[in-house]
Amino acid sequence: MLKTVWSERRKLVEEALKVELYRERPLNKTLGEAMEYSLMAGGKRLRPILLMAAADAVGAEGTDFLCTACALEMIHTYSLIHDDLPAMDNDDYRRGKYTNHKVYGDGMAILAGDALLTLAFEVMTRQKGVSKEAIFQVVSEMSRAAGAAGMVGGQAIDLQSEGKRISMEELRQMHLGKTGALFRAALRSGAILGGANASQLEALTKYAEAFGLAFQITDDILDVIGDSSVIGKPVGSDLRNEKSTYVTLTSLEEAQELANTTIDKAICALEGLGHEADFLRELVKYLSDRKN
Repeated sequence: MLKTVWSERRKLVEEALKVELYRERPLNKTLGEAMEYSLMAGGKRLRPILLMAAADAVGAEGTDFLCTACALEMIHTYSLIHDDLPAMDNDDYRRGKYTNHKVYGDGMAILAGDALLTLAFEVMTRQKGVSKEAIFQVVSEMSRAAGAAGMVGGQAIDLQSEGKRISMEELRQMHLGKTGALFRAALRSGAILGGANASQLEALTKYAEAFGLAFQITDDILDVIGDSSVIGKPVGSDLRNEKSTYVTLTSLEEAQELANTTIDKAICALEGLGHEADFLRELVKYLSDRKN
């Protein structure tokens, strides 16, 4: 079920992204090419799939919210473009290809990220079949997740932590922002669009927080034991950049144990939901076996 649904919905997202990206052509051709280069570079499309799965879990049809799912992927892609810049993580490869700034230069890469972020909020307003209040809630969720209280805030902590050994609590705060915030927004937004009640929204929020933590821990593990040809970027970058991770602050074995415990918490969070949430249950289990 997991692989089939994931594959089908990833194709839907890919098709919809092309439509949304070029509803209105950018003023500058190179800018448009830079935006497309990163947005259409493939990847798991995990965040939009999570959004749709959350809507499914509360009894709605997740694919009805493909428009907002695409907006979420645009926000995620913007963050990757900026994270890879020399002033940030200084990475040369992403998804097996040169990073945006290696192809188009630092300035155009910054503009491509900016353009995708702002386009995302325009795309959200095109969502059909829901109330204006629901769209307003989702815009609020996404704005907070992408800003100083979320991804940008987490990246700031990350930037200032290079070369330092930070505490486990500081590490947790960094990743709650940098990684977890957008997962939380994805699941909460899907639930809101799907008409979730208060208990359903609370359950999916708890799941999101555990999912985000488990994802980050397994990401840290992959940076140590992963295969760069599968991951699509060099392994060992955290060690080279002297970053604190769940592996460096504990050990590989302890990090693996923490990941498994967190996965169990995510599954427990969904106890009050029916079989409609089975995809989410399978998805978080997949984290323990992920290769990229």
